[in-house]
Amino acid sequence: SLSDLAAKGARPYVYLLSVAFPGLLPPPWLEAFAMGLQAAQGESGIELVGGDTCNTLGPLTITVTAIGVLPQGEAVLRRGAMAGDRLYVSGTIGDAALGLKLLRAPWLEAEWGLSADEGAFLVERYRCPSARHALALPLRECARAAIDVSDGLVGDTMRLCKASGVSATIDAPRVPLSPAAGKAVARKPELLAELITAGDDYEIVAAMEASHAGGFEKEAEQHGVTVTAIGEVHAGSGEVQVLDKEGRALKLDRNG
Repeated sequence: SLSDLAAKGARPYVYLLSVAFPGLLPPPWLEAFAMGLQAAQGESGIELVGGDTCNTLGPLTITVTAIGVLPQGEAVLRRGAMAGDRLYVSGTIGDAALGLKLLRAPWLEAEWGLSADEGAFLVERYRCPSARHALALPLRECARAAIDVSDGLVGDTMRLCKASGVSATIDAPRVPLSPAAGKAVARKPELLAELITAGDDYEIVAAMEASHAGGFEKEAEQHGVTVTAIGEVHAGSGEVQVLDKEGRALKLDRNG
């Protein structure tokens, strides 16, 4: 929810929390849950203002609705991208997907040539994602359209393109990878196609005029966020093509 607000250029304001408990949960679990909420509130500046608690015969259910604020008319929507715009993405892509793989198959750490610290970094990126609140103002100032990357870089870029009535190309070699992910892809090049279509990155893809690109990079750097130009927007109807280093289209089993 916080990542969605960041992609719209909104400042987190308040949230509602509804929890359905399957009977009495252990006090240590409740304490850890509350501490996690407190940490998220401290990082984002959001406050809990209401919601609901009840018991359920089914599984534990937690529902969050987050509300953000921004100047009227300045929301950065999915629609608005135009042919000729540059595509940017924040942070690095694919860390969470690799972290989930490591949780399911710890032996992959050695197969990918990773150190214990690198493996722990990837797992942390999966378990504890952070929303890009710091990009809210740069997005409002520079971007025509934006979307958070929660369901895969390619798939979410397709959503932005469909809403905007355009298409795009992504240059695979320009997609930013962390050192740990870069090591894994160097060992297993076939992983790249999976990383650009996997979820849980919680980064932001934005489209903007080429004349705003330099300003966006500087603004993002001043706010402590790395952004990378990964492609361009073209005329079309929602298609996204991913090109390899030879300029050939990659065949993907899925988009997101």
